[in-house]
Amino acid sequence: MRTSITFTIDNPSLFKQQLLKWSQQFDEITFLDSNEHSQQPAAWNCLVAVDAFTSIKTDYYNAFEDLKIYQQTTRDWLFGYLSYELKNDTEALKSDNFDRLGFPDLYFFQPKKLFLIRENLVEMHYLRMCDDEMEVDKKVILEQLMTSISIEDNGLDIQQRITKPDYVNKVSKMLDYINRGDIYEANLCMEFYAEDAVIKPLDTFLKLNSISKPPFAAYFKNRQHFLLCASPERYIKKTGTTIVSQPIKGTAKRYADETEDELAKQQLASDPKERSENIMIVDLVRNDMSKTAQKGSVKVTELCGIYSFLQVHQMISTVTSELNSSHVAVDVLSTTFPMGSMTGAPKISAMTIIEELEATKRGLYSGAVGYFTPESDFDFNVVIRSILYNSLENYVSFSVGSAITSLSIPENEYEECLLKARAMFEVLR
Repeated sequence: MRTSITFTIDNPSLFKQQLLKWSQQFDEITFLDSNEHSQQPAAWNCLVAVDAFTSIKTDYYNAFEDLKIYQQTTRDWLFGYLSYELKNDTEALKSDNFDRLGFPDLYFFQPKKLFLIRENLVEMHYLRMCDDEMEVDKKVILEQLMTSISIEDNGLDIQQRITKPDYVNKVSKMLDYINRGDIYEANLCMEFYAEDAVIKPLDTFLKLNSISKPPFAAYFKNRQHFLLCASPERYIKKTGTTIVSQPIKGTAKRYADETEDELAKQQLASDPKERSENIMIVDLVRNDMSKTAQKGSVKVTELCGIYSFLQVHQMISTVTSELNSSHVAVDVLSTTFPMGSMTGAPKISAMTIIEELEATKRGLYSGAVGYFTPESDFDFNVVIRSILYNSLENYVSFSVGSAITSLSIPENEYEECLLKARAMFEVLR
């Protein structure tokens, strides 16, 4: 049973920062921020959940079934993540690559304290706590509005797990698989990292978020594990019986000059390689969503739309369906995960080749962070443009990737990776 109070604030942006600062006292934190984007609308501008009352943490084995039981038993707000390695739960796949981060494959928690923010309205929902405690926390958070947050440089020495020649060679091998018909497209990723690294996760996230202002920003903490996420991509959303997925495939650089920037958008919109990437993944997403959909309900409501963010232009499509009554919320996740934009087509073959060619276990990168509501609705992002940090190991990592098709030029794919890595380099160096 949750107790709630509602109040208004004068400065939502500053309140969110101070709420996030106040939350640092807890071992479990999920902060999800749309940065007021209207292009990928969410029910709330921002959600903040802290302090686990119950939780589930597991490796990939039987993970989706365990999550289904947990979600249907609690019937409450749940926040957490799905790592890429959950592919091994639904398919006969494996993950043997190097991993220094050590994130569990799946983690969700039921928060004692929850804040829902829409414009200047705040709802506080506390689990089994009295009104007096809520008022005390409200007072403390509001008083912190008098303080300021400093954002300092991290100054880390960032290294590449594989060199440019290695990456180009791996793209060439991927093209060999494509040319002989094993796959049509696959996402190939590489890791950047820093050892003996000590960062301030909150300050680093605030700087990353201010640089990118993406619609699916996330700050996640589970004790020593941190995710600092500036994702522009929605994986999947459920509202009632309506399911929405918005895969991204296609990236172009932004320019300060307005004419040059507009030209980059037009070139992205008409680029045959970028459109081919996007359309192939849309077809994969349609197929995945059909597994839990009412017959004939899967629709592409937007194909290859161009959306502009602070760092890049992106090509985004939107696929919708209506959930068949024989399926429940977690079924939608287990039949569509990992998302098509981070795997390839055919999906299982692509994931097998990805495991062979990549040097690092993906873990939470190219997984998803999000939440369930008490009504079994959900919304999850795609974990890209993100920094992962293990504060016990003093290890910082971020990965970037590009989609390889028959039209790919290996050197160009490498340059696309560096473009996507720009914001993470800026905040870590």
